[in-house]
Amino acid sequence: MKLRYLAILISIFLAAWNLRAANLVDSTEFSRMSWVKQLMASNFNVNAPGINYPKFARFCVNVYNWGDRTFNTYDTTYVEGTGKNWKAMIRSYNWITANEMFFSPREYLRIRSNIYSDLGAHLSFMAVSVGYTWDVNAILGRESSLRRSFNFNFVCALFSAGINYNKTNGGTKITHFGNYDLDKWLDYKFDNISQETLGGNIYYFFNHRKYSQGAAYNFSKYQLKSAGSWMIGLSYNYQRISMDFSGLPSEMIGAMPSLQQNYNFRYTDYDVIGGYGYNWVLKPRVWLMNLTVLPSIGYKHCFEGTTDGKKDMFSGNILVRGSVVFNHRSLFAGAIANYEGHSYLAKGFSFFNNIPSVSVVAGVRF
Repeated sequence: MKLRYLAILISIFLAAWNLRAANLVDSTEFSRMSWVKQLMASNFNVNAPGINYPKFARFCVNVYNWGDRTFNTYDTTYVEGTGKNWKAMIRSYNWITANEMFFSPREYLRIRSNIYSDLGAHLSFMAVSVGYTWDVNAILGRESSLRRSFNFNFVCALFSAGINYNKTNGGTKITHFGNYDLDKWLDYKFDNISQETLGGNIYYFFNHRKYSQGAAYNFSKYQLKSAGSWMIGLSYNYQRISMDFSGLPSEMIGAMPSLQQNYNFRYTDYDVIGGYGYNWVLKPRVWLMNLTVLPSIGYKHCFEGTTDGKKDMFSGNILVRGSVVFNHRSLFAGAIANYEGHSYLAKGFSFFNNIPSVSVVAGVRF
């Protein structure tokens, strides 16, 4: 079944590549084509001269051009387009979940998951992308817990928007547990944990004419000169986490007396998000580096059953992103790091859950 999906994706890629050859048709033959074939022959350049659009299709093109001028216009001395509509890429996505609970400076615990690794092949046309992802842990026969992951991102000159969903069950290890085995590297298997996270954000770029987030994370633009921008927007975050420590050995539980047997966290954060991002263009201009830091504060609503939580609480979270991008003609490659940190401050303890991730991408534009 997986080979079948790969074959379909390769077929789409080859078909898109072959469309470029259609540009060789002469003008007489081009004028006799239907507008759909003319669009295909122009490599889906919607503004190619000579395409005889019907009224509704022409209206759609006009709307697209209005949106492109309004939301995607840059100072061309700082940012320019790639000149290509298509991208084919391979992406390795690696992430973990990490949880920390602090009762005092000496009495705390840390739990982290195994590394989840996914490998995907993607084909993109303008803002639309299709692809398929394989679970590398399962392919290599490694231990793999039940998990789900979904990511969606849209970036234009004016703003960025994204939705992220992660769900895991088990597959974690306790790496610090109070005073238990301090003289050893603790690596205790712990599967009585489940976690579900749904987050979304949208933020505006103040210096949107000179700074391109898409150049650093979507490979959709070229940043020609170094530039940065302040950002501000809104974020939404839903967390549902359950941990059961009742099955731990008595000697472990005795090493951290403040720990309860069960913890349940279920809350929603409504935050204002703001921060700064900067693109460094390195000489030669084929290299680009970015660092973006976006803390957020707001209102936390806790659902019934949340451990030691009031219904209304203060929310404080952070999003940090970084990337290194290499461009060489139509080829591109990049490494992207992402860190999402969420806090829960209750009476008697503090709880932090984090999702760090690293992606490695390589592809070609055409």
